[in-house]
Amino acid sequence: MIELFPEGFEEVEHTGSVELAAYTNAGGEERLMQVFTGASATDVEQDWEERWRDFHKPVRIGPLWVGPPWEQAPTDALAVVVDPGRAFGTGAHPTTRLCLETLLELERGSLLDVGCGSGVIAIAAALLGYEPVAGIDTDPAAVEATDANAAVNGVQVAASLADATAERLPEADVTVANISLAGVNALQPSSELLVTSGYLVSETPALAGYTHVNRLQSDGWAADLHRRDSR
Repeated sequence: MIELFPEGFEEVEHTGSVELAAYTNAGGEERLMQVFTGASATDVEQDWEERWRDFHKPVRIGPLWVGPPWEQAPTDALAVVVDPGRAFGTGAHPTTRLCLETLLELERGSLLDVGCGSGVIAIAAALLGYEPVAGIDTDPAAVEATDANAAVNGVQVAASLADATAERLPEADVTVANISLAGVNALQPSSELLVTSGYLVSETPALAGYTHVNRLQSDGWAADLHRRDSR
């Protein structure tokens, strides 16, 4: 589905199954039928262009509130207002929440967000007092979304295009990589602390030169904190 509809599709959970739906034209419908046996097509409701907003609900993580611009943040929260646009990341996914929970407990310093997406983690880190904060991603739409969302939230995030698995990562006190197990294992980090996520509780990263410190888990997903070994 990601290859067929990179601009996005809808995921609806049913008892014992998951339904994936894409809003598309006749050409997209034909591609869908060729790939998925048994796929079906129906006419969409008139308000389909606005329905995607129903799936972006705000979440609260300690002092942080992460939500879209059409929701009202509580007055007692550090509000992270994020419009995902064409980039992945709204703050609602368990791995994002677990990463933010981990950051709440760490000493503030410089931070690098690997696979920054819409900028949720980077922006939240900046609001929590991490400085300076940088983000990298292989998707130009992610860099664009991070820049835009950082401006809306009034924080400084240096977002740039880079392939984190192709070269050693820039220096930072804390690096956060909420990507995938394969992506995490391919990293060449240089930070003292490394927060990794994007994989299931049944999976464990293999990171040379780092010692595992702590694990948080939620809804079958995990996030791990690692500390660089003494040299």
